[in-house]
Amino acid sequence: MTPDERDAVPAGLTDAEVADRAVRGLTNANTDVKTKSVRQIVAEHALTLFNGVNLALAVLVLLTGQYRNLLFMCVVGANLLIGVAQEVRAKRMVDRLTILTQKEVTVVRASGERSLPASELVLDDLVRLSHGDQVPADGVIVSGNVSMNESLLTGEAKPVSKGPGDELLSGSFVDAGSLVARVTRVGAQGYAARINAEAKYVKAVRSEIQETLRAIIRLGTVALVPLGLGLFLRSVLMDGGSLDDAILTSVAAVIGMIPQGLVLLTSSVLAIATFRLGRRMVLVQQAYCVETLARVDTLCLDKTGTITSGEMEVSSVRPATGFSEAEVESAMAAIASANAEDANETALALLRHADALGIRAAGAARAVPFDSARKYSGCVTADGRALVMGAAAFVLGRDRAGEADRVARAFDATERVLVVGQADGFDEGNALVGEVRLMGCVAIRDEIRATAPETMRFFLGQGVELRVISGDDPRTVSAIAARAGVPHAERYVDAATLDTPEKLDAAVDEARVFGRVTPQQKRDLVRALHRRGRTVAMTGDGVNDVLALREADCSVAMASGSAAARNVSEIVLADNDFSHMPEVVAEGRRSINNLQRSASLFLVKTVFTAALALICIVMPPYPFIPIQMSLLSTAVIGIPSFVLALEPNHELVRGSFLANVLARSLPASAAIVAALFAELVVGRALSHSFSEISTVCTVLVAFVGIALVWRISQPLTPLRAALLVVIVAIVACGCTVFASFFEMEDMTGSMGVVIAAAGLIAVAFFNWMYNRSLASYETDERFARLVRKVEGRHGSND
Repeated sequence: MTPDERDAVPAGLTDAEVADRAVRGLTNANTDVKTKSVRQIVAEHALTLFNGVNLALAVLVLLTGQYRNLLFMCVVGANLLIGVAQEVRAKRMVDRLTILTQKEVTVVRASGERSLPASELVLDDLVRLSHGDQVPADGVIVSGNVSMNESLLTGEAKPVSKGPGDELLSGSFVDAGSLVARVTRVGAQGYAARINAEAKYVKAVRSEIQETLRAIIRLGTVALVPLGLGLFLRSVLMDGGSLDDAILTSVAAVIGMIPQGLVLLTSSVLAIATFRLGRRMVLVQQAYCVETLARVDTLCLDKTGTITSGEMEVSSVRPATGFSEAEVESAMAAIASANAEDANETALALLRHADALGIRAAGAARAVPFDSARKYSGCVTADGRALVMGAAAFVLGRDRAGEADRVARAFDATERVLVVGQADGFDEGNALVGEVRLMGCVAIRDEIRATAPETMRFFLGQGVELRVISGDDPRTVSAIAARAGVPHAERYVDAATLDTPEKLDAAVDEARVFGRVTPQQKRDLVRALHRRGRTVAMTGDGVNDVLALREADCSVAMASGSAAARNVSEIVLADNDFSHMPEVVAEGRRSINNLQRSASLFLVKTVFTAALALICIVMPPYPFIPIQMSLLSTAVIGIPSFVLALEPNHELVRGSFLANVLARSLPASAAIVAALFAELVVGRALSHSFSEISTVCTVLVAFVGIALVWRISQPLTPLRAALLVVIVAIVACGCTVFASFFEMEDMTGSMGVVIAAAGLIAVAFFNWMYNRSLASYETDERFARLVRKVEGRHGSND
C-alpha cells in the first residue's frame, strides 16, 4: 500500500461507537466450531447404561456388607478413567493447536491503530491486513490491491485478485499486497461461521465394535432383570436362603451377563493405539475411529494440504530466442530476492528453486513489489537493468496479446505461467517504461507431497477406492491426482455442472475426480457413497471441508488448516503429514483383529451365566458368588485377553465383529453349560454342599476356558505358551493357596472324579463344536439370524 493510499484510509470507529456495537452484540465472537468441553466428555463416558447397571449392582452388594465382592467395580472405574483421560488429552492438544494458530488483528479506529483478538472486532471496524494475514471477518476492501488465497473456503488454490469495493470472506488469506477493509458481517453471520454452524451438532460415532458392545449390554440388561429377580425370589422364598446370600448369588449371575472386562479391554486397547499414534504426531480425538479407519473402503481426498503440500514448485524454465536458461533463472532469482520481504507462495517457490541450483541473486537498487492490479513484480539491479516477471498479458501488453497466448499454450493447462522480461525501466508509480523484451517463461505448479504416491499405493493395495474432491479447477485436480498415483484420475467432472441431485448421484458412479465442488456438494458426495454401502474416510483442512468431514465415517484434518476442520475431525495430523495414514490403519487392524480374538473369551462368560441363571431358577442353587467370578474373569478371561490383544497383527479386517466373536465363544459356552448342568445333577446326587458345588463348577469353567485360550492362541508362540502356564498357575493357586479368600473347598474324592470326567467330556465337546463353528459360520443362515438378533436387526438383508 502506497503512502497516498494509507493517507486516504478513512477514520475508524470511535470508542463510543465500538461500545455501542458491543452492547448490541455486533461482535465477532463465537465464529468457530469448538471441541467438546471436559464436562461433556465426562458425562458421555459416565452416563451410560453399562455404568448404571454396575452401580445398581454395587449398591445391592453394599447392603450385604460383603465388600470384597465389590471387586467388579474396579473394572468400571478403570474403564471410565481410561476413556475420559484419552479424550481429554486429545481435546487439550487440539485446543492448543487452535491457540497457537490464532493471531491478533490490526484495527484502525479514531483513537489510532491497535492490535486486537479477532473476537473483539465489531461491525464496521476497519482492519489492516498484509501478506500472510488471515481475514478475520467478512468485509469490503476500502483501499489496496491484493492477491487473495481462498483455498480454505473454496478449495481453489489459484490466487484471486481483489481491489477497492471487492468482498473479502473470513478465513481467506492475503497472498500478496496489503489492504484496509471494512467489516460488514461479524460472528455467526460470516461466511465461514455459517458453514461451521452446520457442523456444530455432535457427530455420531460409527463403530461396529461400539455398536456390538452396546447391543450385548442392552441384551444383557433386558435379560438380567427377570433372571436376577427369579434367582433372588427362588433363593429367598423357596430355598430358605438368607437375604444376603440371595443378593450375592443373584449379583454374581447378573455380573456375568454384563461383559465388563470386554468394555475395559476395548477401552484399553484403543487408548494404547491412540497413545502410539500420538507419539507419531497423530492426534486421535475419538478412540473408536481407529477401528473405523481400518474398515474404510473409500477414501475421499482433498487436494490442497493432503495430496499437495500447500506450496508451489518450479516445474520448468524455458528461455526465449537469444537468451539462455541460466539467464532467465538469474533474472527471476533477482526479482524474487529483491521482494523477499513480501514473498508469496509463487516467490517462495522461485527462491527455493534458485537456492537448489546455487544461483546467487544480483543485488537490487530498487524493488517493485507485486500488485494485483498490475499482476507483475520486478526490480532494478545494481548495474541498472530493469527486470520484470508476471502474467504474460500484463507484462507484454495488450498489443502483444497473440504472443502472450502462444506463451500460455506452450505449457500444460494445470501450470501457472510467468514471463520474465527486461524493460527500459519503471516510472514513479512502478509502471513499466518502454517495450518489454521477453527473456523466457517460468512454469509454477502445486508441489506434490513426496510421500503421497507411496501412501496412495498403500491404500490401493488394501482395496481402498480413492476419490479426489476439490474446489479447484477439475483439469488441474485431475493432473495433480494422476501425478500422485490416483487411478482413473482422467475420469473427472466439473461439479458446477451437477446442478441437480440426480446428476450428482450419477457422477458418483462414473467420476473419480471432482472439481469446483461447493461445501454442500462435498457433503452430498459423501452421503451418496454411504447410500452405496461404502465406509467413507475424508481428509481436509479448510472451512469448505467441514460439512463433508462431519458426514464421513472417519474424518482426518491437517493441523495447519482451519480450527473448524480440526475440531470436527476424529483424527488430526499434527505435523500435516498424510503419510501417517498407513500407520493409523495398521493400529486399527491390530486393535480390531486382536479384539475379535480376545472378545470371544468375554462373551463365553456372558452366554453361559445367562443360560445357567435360567437353569438355576428351576434347579438351584446358582453355583457362583461374585468373588469366584472375579477369579475366573481375571485368570481365564482378563489376563489372556489383554496379552493377546496387544500383539502385532496387521491382517486385513474380515467379516462382522460380532459374527467372528460368537463363532468362537458359543462352542465354549455350550460346553461349560453342559458341564455345569452335569455337576448340578451329580452334585445333588452325591450330596455335595454349596461350597463343593461352587468349587467344582469354578474348576470346570477354568478347564473349558483354558481350552478356548489354547485354540485362539494358535499358532503357539513362546509368549502364548508362557501365557497358558500363567493361567493354569493362577487357577491352581486360587483353588489351593488362596482357597479361603475365594471361598473354595478342599478337594474330595467325589469332587475329583466329577471334575476329571465332566472336564474331559466338556473339553472334547468344545473342540468338536469349535471346529464345526469355524468351518460353517460364514455360510450358516441360522447363525446369521442369531447375529442380527443380537445386533438388534431383524431383516435378512440388513
